[in-house]
Amino acid sequence: MVTFKYFFTNPIKKFVHDGGYTSIFRTIGFIGDSLSSGEHESFSNGEKGFHDYFEYSWGQFIARKCGLKAIIFSKGGLSCKEFFDYYIKEVKNPFTDENRCQAYVVALGVNDLNHLAEYYPEGFGSLEDVDWQNEDNNKQSFVGQYVRIIQKLKKFEPKCRIFVMSFPRECSLAKSRKDKGRLIIDFLLKLPLKFEYLYVLNIWKYAPTYGKKFKEKYFCGGHMNALGYKFTADMVMTYIDYYINKFPDDFKQVAFIGKGVHNEKEKW
Repeated sequence: MVTFKYFFTNPIKKFVHDGGYTSIFRTIGFIGDSLSSGEHESFSNGEKGFHDYFEYSWGQFIARKCGLKAIIFSKGGLSCKEFFDYYIKEVKNPFTDENRCQAYVVALGVNDLNHLAEYYPEGFGSLEDVDWQNEDNNKQSFVGQYVRIIQKLKKFEPKCRIFVMSFPRECSLAKSRKDKGRLIIDFLLKLPLKFEYLYVLNIWKYAPTYGKKFKEKYFCGGHMNALGYKFTADMVMTYIDYYINKFPDDFKQVAFIGKGVHNEKEKW
């Protein structure tokens, strides 16, 4: 059992290692970057190598624990911009019947911050950049393109449950990067007011700081190792289980998502 002592109301204070109620989902899509791809970093002959081992992604750890199907929509270096410009066209399209899911976890932002000026002419942006009637008219800001993903998912599967995930705090981050990290979590916390059945996995606040001792155990180079991806899976499953326990009415009709029927006497 993993416990974090410094937040009394921490929703992931005690890990649910068997997956808990996360297992009520039969299909979950994971949209993310290298850390969602099980990427491992090698080093030999003076050169780094980057390897997406999807079987080690935390999404697949969740799938094996919960007996569900995980569809991984991720790759090393993925950003919201690349998701639209390249990924869904050339790699894997989430918006097809064979890739339809009951729930999605969106874990993007790191690469967007690393290339903010290069990728987004409108900068970080705000919710003012969103066209709520036509997502393809959203401004070319990080916020505009991130929300565009959510809008596309909701249009494709209106009753899907969406979990948006911040990235964690790291002791080594420069102040400018930390400031942007706070901007992202502040932005994510506004999304449940805009979308039905959307929940924030506030890893920034509630996960342990990824400091020296943490990285000695859970990292190999600049990316996580197998232990780290398993740790992340336990953390995400616990957080999802927390929301299902806290808002059970939101999840009563999960089995009907995508089926074309539901129980009109219950919350839908």
